[in-house]
Amino acid sequence: MAGMENALEQQLLQATNIIESQVDAELNRLDQMDEDEMEILRQRRLAAMKKAHEQKQEWMKVGHGQYTELPGEREFFDESKKSKHVVCHFYRDSTFRCKIIDKHLGILAPKHIETRFLKINAEKCPFLAERLRIKVIPTLALIKEGKTADYVVGFDDLGGADDFPTEMLEWRLGCASVIDYAGNLQDPPLPGSKPKSLLKNPKKTIRGRVDDDSDDDDY
Repeated sequence: MAGMENALEQQLLQATNIIESQVDAELNRLDQMDEDEMEILRQRRLAAMKKAHEQKQEWMKVGHGQYTELPGEREFFDESKKSKHVVCHFYRDSTFRCKIIDKHLGILAPKHIETRFLKINAEKCPFLAERLRIKVIPTLALIKEGKTADYVVGFDDLGGADDFPTEMLEWRLGCASVIDYAGNLQDPPLPGSKPKSLLKNPKKTIRGRVDDDSDDDDY
């Protein structure tokens, strides 16, 4: 046991030394840069910042940053084409859990401006609901580049209870790569959670849906 501990200590020490050496090398490189090189680096950073700002403005022009309700099926197809990543909540007024989803998506929309957050009444879009095989309410359709890549059906992937934190839904959306998730996907906010779509391959076309055994309301 002592030998193993010593080996681990040596490995940690070696890793620390490597990191310190890399940091020292980068600091030395910066110290040795002349004014022209520093100016080039500064211009690159400014260009990157400008590009990020322009991208944010473009997202906001098409509705990113807010949680928007769509009046009908035509608007769903139109809006889904405008954004690379879309989260669409299929809801019903009489389903209490839809209000819970509304609360969390209202928080996440301005936080993740890179993604479009939408909602649509499933009862008012029967053709779309049938096409996407929406059978359980609430369901979130996670759309990437115009195709439905994944679904969050009911609350099973969110801990199975009504009081799940917003961070749990954020993590779940991160697992589907429809938002830029800053945390560790291997460490969900609620221990023991793992989306069904990570356990088996979800259907990748707009006509597919992961099967679900949720206790939420059938559509």
